Amino acid sequence: MALLITDDCINCDVCEPACPNGAIAQGERFYEIEPGLCTECVGHHDKPQCVKVCPVECIIPHPHHVEDRDALYQKFLLLSGEG
Repeated sequence: MALLITDDCINCDVCEPACPNGAIAQGERFYEIEPGLCTECVGHHDKPQCVKVCPVECIIPHPHHVEDRDALYQKFLLLSGEG
């Protein structure tokens, strides 16, 4: 599934550069994750890097974008040009 940044975000700027897919950008009030670009770092890392670096633990599974690991890997292949 894609990830979601909650409104607990403090705009610390550490998640955006950590995302290998460029799925994170500054939103109107706090950082946001584009579900179509989020692979939870499948294909790049063992764990989502944004979750790893977030100091306030405000990144959660997106309840409206549920995907299993295989679907996330297929998305990675498409985004990386390998699929």
